[in-house]
Amino acid sequence: MPVSLSAALDAAVTAAHTAASIIQAYTKDRSQLVVDTKSRNDLVSQADRDAEQAILDVLRERTPNCGIVAEESGGTPNAQANWYIDPLDGTTNFVHAIPHYAVSIALVARAGTTLAPRTDPLPETPVVSVIYDPNRAELFTAVYGGGAWLNGHRVRVSRTTGLDDALLATGFPVRDLSVADEYLLTLEHAMRQSRGVRRFGSAALDLAWVACGRYDGYWELGLSPWDVAAGTLLVREAGGEVHDLKGHNPWPRDGNVIAGTPGVMSALCAGIHPHLNPAANDG
Repeated sequence: MPVSLSAALDAAVTAAHTAASIIQAYTKDRSQLVVDTKSRNDLVSQADRDAEQAILDVLRERTPNCGIVAEESGGTPNAQANWYIDPLDGTTNFVHAIPHYAVSIALVARAGTTLAPRTDPLPETPVVSVIYDPNRAELFTAVYGGGAWLNGHRVRVSRTTGLDDALLATGFPVRDLSVADEYLLTLEHAMRQSRGVRRFGSAALDLAWVACGRYDGYWELGLSPWDVAAGTLLVREAGGEVHDLKGHNPWPRDGNVIAGTPGVMSALCAGIHPHLNPAANDG
């Protein structure tokens, strides 16, 4: 690894807090907020851009050997370990003054990386995770092999084992509506088989809430890798499972994600997979 996991975590926490202070400053005077449309239903605000720049400044200074892939400024994962950054996950909520959004930062190790004292090489996988919800002052953190934490307290997924008792989270397709038909079939199955389904509009927080036991399972199609990288590690370190919904990658970097407790995951996968088009939204 080009940086110790503890040093990377410390840098990511600093970056997340710095970004959040910028985001929250915009909530005090929304008249100054410039909002643009990148594509259909895909908004970007000046808060996104300013927060991302603040994150980049911290990470470039403190982890210069790591690559960076960021939602607004792009980048390619060409280093041994690469940061995946979503400076404001839930921009639409933020723009509409709905207080449910987060800063999401993850460090992803390239396949073949080893982490001492282990000697076996890893698959490509997130190894550091920070998700910060500034409205609730909730800081979710994880490092590979070190558990998942919320404001310094260890968290674990719920004990729910069956779909009948599960509260699920999801996200509706909003940009790529080509997956809408298959998605609606999965939603109908989940509605009929579970205790309930919630859609709050932040994939990072959906995964963080699975990690701390608020949700028992979660699935979504058509996201981006920076939406799910940090949450993937959080759920796994909390004792849950996260998979690429279409089975292509060791973590859901294509944006097709399913997560939950082991028992809920098994049942949710069994019900959802028959409705999916394996070729849709690949890569």
